[in-house]
Amino acid sequence: MRQSAPSPCGRLRRVSALTWITAGSLAAWGWLLLGQGFFWRTDVRLPDRAPPAEWPAVAVVVPARDEAEVLPSSLPSLLAQDYPGRAEIFLVDDGSTDGTGELARELAREHGGLPLTVDSPGEPGPGWTGKLWAVRHGMALARARTDAEYLLLTDADIAHGPDSLRELVSAARSSGLDLVSQMARLRVATGWERMIVPAFVYFFAQLYPFRRVNRPGTWTAAAAGGCVLLRQEAAERAGVPDTIRQAVIDDVSLARAVKRSGGRIWLGLAERVDSVRPYQGLGPLWRMVSRSAYAQLLHSPLLLAGTVVGLALVYLVPPAAVAAGALTGSVPPLVLGAGAWAVMAGTYLPMLRYYRRPPWLAPLLPFTALLYLLMTVDSAVQHYRGRGAAWKGRTYTRPKAAPQDTP
Repeated sequence: MRQSAPSPCGRLRRVSALTWITAGSLAAWGWLLLGQGFFWRTDVRLPDRAPPAEWPAVAVVVPARDEAEVLPSSLPSLLAQDYPGRAEIFLVDDGSTDGTGELARELAREHGGLPLTVDSPGEPGPGWTGKLWAVRHGMALARARTDAEYLLLTDADIAHGPDSLRELVSAARSSGLDLVSQMARLRVATGWERMIVPAFVYFFAQLYPFRRVNRPGTWTAAAAGGCVLLRQEAAERAGVPDTIRQAVIDDVSLARAVKRSGGRIWLGLAERVDSVRPYQGLGPLWRMVSRSAYAQLLHSPLLLAGTVVGLALVYLVPPAAVAAGALTGSVPPLVLGAGAWAVMAGTYLPMLRYYRRPPWLAPLLPFTALLYLLMTVDSAVQHYRGRGAAWKGRTYTRPKAAPQDTP
């Protein structure tokens, strides 16, 4: 029997639904382009850096757990800092099993430079994450052995240009900042790194627009944990790290605590601060994102559902609408989808240029966004399986109370 063709009203309803959804995606991109703090721009770099009349003392705190692989590429850059004032490094060996502490001592003997102290804090206290327990120990050592005005909190996989510390202190002093953080340029050597890493920074900036972070009086606060210069007085006023001891996303929590206590903070992209950690294959990159994605959503199923819908609307609808419009000959979703996809790709281009990646990667952002969506869902799945935020042999379940993680 010959089937009757769909009625014009039925086709109109289907086309109208797709058109409205695609129009919503385009509207979302219009708002992201102009109303989300110009997050896509990559020109937020260190502010004015007039050298201070007198260089303050600085204590460099490096929490390290099983970092023997990357330490030879990072620690010598700290030891070689060209800083006119007094500076000392405190590397806190957080229960490493790969000889991290002894390797650090050998590198200090080999390269010389700034004085280095290596110590261990023992197992984390109840309610503490391992990294913040190590940071707490390093800060206590710095207070006991130095009169440092500033603390440089930096990860063991971060390599600094020789003038990095000098530039950070100059920026903090010149602009009256309590916290100065630079997002290190991550490694993009492998194919998966080239696909995932620039998008990671792009999504972070979309969530925490740097210009809003740096504007006094706003609630938006964030930092990049790999490179944070923190004024000692501001740390004491905010009660950190004790007040954020349960935080898995410790850098954002630190910035919030400092800003809420009246401190001025600044976050931007780095020029001579680089991560040397390799991510061979998709697996390590997947774990890097998924270990904290659900914590970022406050372990809320409702926020998870909203995030999945939002990511689908903003990143997946445009290419789907273009494909559907091309296959069915429907012009409105094709045009609207192409417009949203073009805005999306255009906002991604500056980040690709920052990472020295070719512009043809920009239209592939929906594929990368799909991976991030799946990583976020996987993060929730791992949480409900009791694995929580797993990292380097430790698993952190949802804290009983974490007021510092509320937006």
